[in-house]
Amino acid sequence: MTRVNTFLLSTLLLSQWTIPSQFALAQINDKSASADNLPSAPQPQFTQNPTRLGGAPESQAALVAGFPREAGSQTASSALPQTAPPDQAPGSAIRLTRTQAEQLALKNNPRITVGHLLGLAQHQIYRETRAATLPNFNGAITAVDANEGSRIGAGALNAPRLLEHAGAGVTLSQLITDFGRTINLVSSSKLLEKQQNANALATSEDIVLATDQAFYNALQAQALLKVAQQTVTTRGSVEHQIDELTKSKLKSTLDLSFAEVNLSQAKLLQIDAQNNVDSTLAALTAVLGFDKQVQYQLSDDDTQPPPPPPDADVLINTALHQRPDLQALTYGQQAAEKFRRAQHEQLLPTISAMGLVGASPVRPDCIGGCFPNYFVSSWYGAIGVNMSIPIFNGFLFSAQASEANYRAKAAVEITRDLRDQVVRDVRTAWLAANTAFQRVGVEAELAKEADLGLTLAQDRYHLGLGSIVELSQAQLQQTDAAIGYVNAQYQYRLSLSTLNFEIGAQP
Repeated sequence: MTRVNTFLLSTLLLSQWTIPSQFALAQINDKSASADNLPSAPQPQFTQNPTRLGGAPESQAALVAGFPREAGSQTASSALPQTAPPDQAPGSAIRLTRTQAEQLALKNNPRITVGHLLGLAQHQIYRETRAATLPNFNGAITAVDANEGSRIGAGALNAPRLLEHAGAGVTLSQLITDFGRTINLVSSSKLLEKQQNANALATSEDIVLATDQAFYNALQAQALLKVAQQTVTTRGSVEHQIDELTKSKLKSTLDLSFAEVNLSQAKLLQIDAQNNVDSTLAALTAVLGFDKQVQYQLSDDDTQPPPPPPDADVLINTALHQRPDLQALTYGQQAAEKFRRAQHEQLLPTISAMGLVGASPVRPDCIGGCFPNYFVSSWYGAIGVNMSIPIFNGFLFSAQASEANYRAKAAVEITRDLRDQVVRDVRTAWLAANTAFQRVGVEAELAKEADLGLTLAQDRYHLGLGSIVELSQAQLQQTDAAIGYVNAQYQYRLSLSTLNFEIGAQP
């Protein structure tokens, strides 16, 4: 009687396992499906996000020429999150898109503020240098109570002032010419201000790239966490079913051992994925300029990114014209050249005009009696021109001119070196973007094939034609393919952001 019951139970199980695979998969997706059916393979889940290289409003020619960053797509200030992390209710999260994250980082990151303040400081240096070309007015009020008839013996007072008097006046000094030295110093300071502003813009692009990296890394980590969670659910269901079959003496303990190992591996994958999510969100919070952790609901438009531009030479030419760090070095090179000229012109004369005017309402009354009269009139005034000619100062000016000359030549070579690096980096980023784009298609095909392979392995295992090793291998390949597909999607988006950075697209 026991053999008959065992035979009937085996026949019933085999009849269920021979159902066509499409009906079996339909039953798997139904929560009320029988526990005897193995669950379907986990599918990669991700959100397709647009990049600055894509978007319906932009033509491909415009993208190749300038790669707009969609800065105008979010113009309403109400669409931006607050610059300080708000108080969140338990379980709530801030909805954040990539564009909003970029604008928030540009507004709140301290490195942006530092670059702006340094630009303002450099402007004041320019004003300080320009002051040498403007007139200098100075006022003076002097009152002296002196011993009549005395003369200066030592000290700072000169003899004409050693009289009992009181007066007030103003002095004027104006540079007429120093044969270009001051003008070149002013031009050098102005170019250094432009260099600092270009450096501030380069910092903004660094922050935008860092924000994109943190944003896409967080999205990628969340997608991988979903894959890991689905993998744990799938393998847990398989382990439970094999456990029941093992208890019924329909499967061996070896099958159960393999299923338990697979489940443990999936749990480890989930633990690592959860840690990666927390780490990437912490990195995103830091680049946004917050000092405490904020929960985000990251989202982006469901637009498939376009393929990379076909011509790298156009991108290289664009980068050489609009990379802010290259512009900064160019301004620095020009400033060094102006400073070199200024240092060389120290050897030339300096011509300046001076004038003074004032009045002495209180003055000595003794005229021609006690001592010579220094105050004939109640007012005084004079004007003159002075020429200062450097003759010898221990070769100081010549050494300073040589130093400036060497520094100007070094600035030229530094700029040339960066140009070579820009050409290399743009071409490398373009190649990486093309490779990442190709990987997306290959990973998609691999994910489909891995899903099909897992389905066939499940069917073979149902029919007793395959071993648990074959099923475990198919599960591992499917999980690796799902992870690879998610990684390829976000790595391609990140490669487009990197390409935007390399060509100097404005944030």
